[in-house]
Formats: sequence, structure tokens, C-alpha cells
Amino acid sequence: MLDSNEHNERAWDALARRQVPLAQPASDEELRDPLQTVDQLGWLGPSIANWRVLCLAAGGGRHSALYAAAGAEVTVVDLSGEMLALDRQVAAQRGLNVVAIQAPMDSLPMLAEGQFDLVVHPVSTCYVPDVGPVFREVARVTRPGGLYISQHKSPVSLQTDVRPEGEVYGLREPYYRSGPLPAAEPSRLREPGTQEFLHRWEELVGGICRAGFAVEDLAEPMHAKAQAAVGTFGHRSQFVAPYVRVKARRAASGGPASILRVE
Repeated sequence: MLDSNEHNERAWDALARRQVPLAQPASDEELRDPLQTVDQLGWLGPSIANWRVLCLAAGGGRHSALYAAAGAEVTVVDLSGEMLALDRQVAAQRGLNVVAIQAPMDSLPMLAEGQFDLVVHPVSTCYVPDVGPVFREVARVTRPGGLYISQHKSPVSLQTDVRPEGEVYGLREPYYRSGPLPAAEPSRLREPGTQEFLHRWEELVGGICRAGFAVEDLAEPMHAKAQAAVGTFGHRSQFVAPYVRVKARRAASGGPASILRVE
């Protein structure tokens, strides 16, 4: 029986071959102002030129290209070789400085302690059964004072039906649960063929702090659409925020941080 990493490696290889939206490289329009594209909240400041950036579990030719185009020295790590092939292809076509490494997000022995100024981690913690090792590895490779920008699927969203019954979205999954979630129909909220896990807030935000980061800000990206048709992503997002984005800073001492400060 495949473990979650093996299962999701195969699933994402298949999704990349199908050229799903999450396997679409950065567009010319996005690359015209790459820093604005990746940092609409202004968390990174006016420039990331010469920053050492790790794009973690971020293959697909988008994140690595945007951060490299903004002037960073980029390493992208992903479980899927097919997703990383897109990063290598885009980097070669556009002359970008990108190193691509195939590895799971919870085991990064090939990366040095304190190697990165910034770790960028798009939605992917849902694909591992335990987020603790992920956050500890991120803390290890982030320099003291460095930033960790991560985005996660909201646990409440993963508890909630993708489609409504009438106009009501049912809460189906228990909050305190173990093991992978049942398969769901393909949608913008659930990737077909993947194995996903629900992580509670204490595991996500608390886990980031316990690994050695202080949370400086937290945002729920707006996806709600007032006039959206019932059953669409925009309609469901009126009731359940699908994602949370977290800005955290590595403690200068290298020890656990217990402070939660929301600006």
C-alpha cells in the first residue's frame, strides 16, 4: 500500500500531465510585475532582489518563475517530477535563476540550516498526515529573522460539503479526526486523485509557533462573490473561507516562539 507521499506524487504527476490549472506556468501578464503578483498584501517590502527563496511544495512553473523574475535566487522543491519539469522548462525559456529539487516537504536533508531568507509555501500541507515535521524542517532551513509565508486549506472548509443541499452546505467531517479524508468530487476545493488530511488550527498556527516562528499577520484571501450562482466556488466562499495565509518570522534565538501578533 502506498504511503501518502507516494500516493500524492503519482496523483500530482497525473494532474500535471493533464495540465490542470495548478500546473499552469506564470503568464506574461503576471511576470510584468512579479512582486506585486506574489505579494499583494505587501508583506515582503519593496524588493526581494538577491534574497534566497525556497518555494516549498510549489512546482508547476508559476511560483519559482515569479520569485526569480522579482530578483530572488530561487530553489523550488516539489514531490512531483512532472510539476518540477514545468519549473525547469520555464526557467530555461526565460533565463531565470531556479534550482529544482524533487523531495517531500517534510524531509529536506539536502538543504542547509539557515539557507533561506524566505520560505514560500502555497497550499499543500493538506497532503501530509502530520504538519509538525514540515514546520520543523522549514524552521531549520530559514535563517534567524527570515520569513515564512504559507497558505493552507481551512479545516472548516475541509469539513464542509463541496456542493450544497438546496442552498445549504453541510458540515460532514468531524473536526477531531485522523487519517485521510474521504475522496470528494473534483472541484476547485479538492484535487482529484490526491490524498488529503484535515489539520486543526492548533496544528497549523500553533505548529508554526512551536517550530520557532512568531506569527506577524494572518489573512483569509477573499473568494466570495455576492452574485455567484448557488453551488459555485464563489457562492460557497460566502459561507466558508477556503484558505488562510500566514506571515511568520523565524525567532532570532532559534528557539520556539509563543507570540501570536496580528497586525
